[in-house]
Amino acid sequence: MLTINVGSSSLKSVLYAAEPPERVSVRASVDRIDTPGCRVGILDGSGRPLHHSEGFLDHGGALDAILGWLRADGRGEDVGAVGHRVVHGGRNHREPTLVTDALVSGLRALVPLDPQHLPHALAAIDRARAEYPDVPHVACFDTAFHRRMPQVAQLFPLPRDVADGGVVRYGFHGLSYEYVLEELRVLVGDLADGRVVIAHLGSGASMAAVRGGVGIDTTMGLTPAGGLMMSTRSGDLDPGVLIHLLRSRAADAAALDRLVNGESGLLGVSGITGDMEELVARERDDTRAADAVALFCYTARKHVGALAAVLDGLDTLVFTAGIGENSAVVRARICDGLGYLGLRLEPARNAEHAPVISSDTSRVAVRVIPTDEDLMIARHTRRLALC
Repeated sequence: MLTINVGSSSLKSVLYAAEPPERVSVRASVDRIDTPGCRVGILDGSGRPLHHSEGFLDHGGALDAILGWLRADGRGEDVGAVGHRVVHGGRNHREPTLVTDALVSGLRALVPLDPQHLPHALAAIDRARAEYPDVPHVACFDTAFHRRMPQVAQLFPLPRDVADGGVVRYGFHGLSYEYVLEELRVLVGDLADGRVVIAHLGSGASMAAVRGGVGIDTTMGLTPAGGLMMSTRSGDLDPGVLIHLLRSRAADAAALDRLVNGESGLLGVSGITGDMEELVARERDDTRAADAVALFCYTARKHVGALAAVLDGLDTLVFTAGIGENSAVVRARICDGLGYLGLRLEPARNAEHAPVISSDTSRVAVRVIPTDEDLMIARHTRRLALC
């Protein structure tokens, strides 16, 4: 099985061996797409480098580089199914589904809802279907996990005709939440059905409130730009800010898109970088770096509190994704001030990135669970296409 995971500036692809299930044969990634520093890296299942190159590539060129290498190496000849991450599935897609011409046509109609991701995902589906025309392809939607949220959690306080036109809260990072929940169930069994907040903190960041294994609220909304402050995305804003900028700067939609999605967040506040690790390293000597880290943690802490209120309490808090898995500083600062929930971190465990970082006396279990969206795509693909 081959998985294809297209981001706004990256592309990941994993080739899984047929037997045993879930064994990685090849792992490929392309970073910094659409920049002169674009990098292609391909590793075998044990992490040994197989290929590396640099140069300007767009999304199409990035996928061609991976598929071309697989073809030349011979490892792509026996692909039996291809799984695709599709960020936005709209209101109608509640679970992964086989790719058909009708599905692709329907997804093209959703491009106005997600112009940053969907065009690239659709182009990747077209290219992969051309490369592998005789095998099943499966679309796995990041929004599907959230389609069971209560109606009240999906609505914006806008006129009904706006909601009827599709402007509702969809939520994203669903494949990551699915994977983390499966891992949590392996670790704690039925306790995974309790009141859980999952914090997916990476370049893109969101949180989800889960009870009984079902997502009941999340921080992102119509687009992945809402909710938490992120690497280059603003997160939630007073809508009056955008109106003010439209008037005062004579900005257009494209300029606001660049501002909200590419020039804000950690990068915008610091004026330096959107990389959390670098900001933490610089914050002692740079007040703008310190401001960016502080605002990120402050905003995240507020959202944990809001989701705990939705859940009527909290049993488990899970950190995942790049920042959540690797930054003990950020985890500690988010949890600081959540003692009213009965949450207590154990500093030594947190510093070691232990699987459980809460203290033995904490009423709330705090865990670090590495996520794997690609493996979740592979599991869905195997279930739909190969079983």
